[in-house]
Amino acid sequence: MNFVKQSWWKILAVILVFYTIIGGFLFEAPRLAIVNETIRNLYFHVPMWFAMVTMLLISTIYSIKYLNKRNSLHDVVANEFANVGILLGILGLSTGSIWARFTWGAWWVNDPQLNAAAIGVLIYLAYAVLRNSIEDDQKRGTVSGVYNIFAFAAFVPLIFVLPRLADNSLHPGKGGNPGFNAYDLDSKLRMVFYPAVVGWALLGVWLASLGIRMKALYLKRED
Repeated sequence: MNFVKQSWWKILAVILVFYTIIGGFLFEAPRLAIVNETIRNLYFHVPMWFAMVTMLLISTIYSIKYLNKRNSLHDVVANEFANVGILLGILGLSTGSIWARFTWGAWWVNDPQLNAAAIGVLIYLAYAVLRNSIEDDQKRGTVSGVYNIFAFAAFVPLIFVLPRLADNSLHPGKGGNPGFNAYDLDSKLRMVFYPAVVGWALLGVWLASLGIRMKALYLKRED
């Protein structure tokens, strides 16, 4: 009973992700022009990006905490959430590339949203490289923490603001294209989409927590 109380959110994560997979492939989806059945990728591609932003936000918060209190555990938390954010970003790019292939005819097109997303992931891959290049723990935490804060400050406008200013984007809601809410009047997508956002976010937190526990055990052994 105590295990259930402590792990209810993990159980919820598994249920929501399985529901997303089953609903994504088997539930009825609206027949939309051009995208057709590939609209089902909405349950994977977009929630992964939402989950990624959540992970990177948490990472940034703990980088700020580390710079303020110099608690090594805060640096570990920031790093693990950033790693999961990078993983979700790569998965988001991969599912987006697959979607582009079947709707736009190419694995990658010159789209502001796609290019901005790729740049954002590269910024955080550079964060990972930077951390691994510094041996001293305190220096690594300080330098990577400062970088992490500026990376997120650049990432948000890069992903959410600049693509909306472009008039040549193929993404829904940008470049004069209607958003999903404009033609998804039967709410079939919402039945799976919203649980998918929560499910992928919880799964990301779970993955990060596993990495944190492993690193915390390593820090205790060193002490």
